Amino acid sequence: MQIHELVPAPDSNKPVKRVGRGHGSGNGKTAGKGHKGQNARSGGGVRIGFEGGQMPLARRIPKRGFNNIFAKTYATVNVSDLNKFTEGTVVDTELLTASGLIKKACDGVKILGDGELNVKLTVKAAKFTKSASEKIEKAGGKAEVI
Repeated sequence: MQIHELVPAPDSNKPVKRVGRGHGSGNGKTAGKGHKGQNARSGGGVRIGFEGGQMPLARRIPKRGFNNIFAKTYATVNVSDLNKFTEGTVVDTELLTASGLIKKACDGVKILGDGELNVKLTVKAAKFTKSASEKIEKAGGKAEVI
């Protein structure tokens, strides 16, 4: 491809609407702004969320609790779900995603202790519950924190 062959994507380059260029254009006289009123003035219009002086929805709804913006979210997997892997497998985030046990890793994977584990595995995850790490080691595997 040469530089003179480059073409913008279809409909990405729209021509500018030329307003106030005579009544034959369809946008003459009031330039598509109608007659008088706040929106016809220069600098007219209202800010986002303004409801004409009525108490805005964002202020009417009760605010409760605290939202920690630094909180970490973990993708969770139960120990019983790990039985699908073969003996001696190294289970890590990539394998869990590929097998469909988790959709995405978020801030890491946490292994929960629900169910029983019958397979010897090496599990690598960000966090383990106490019961999960006990069950993995009881089955002869290893729980590695990454």
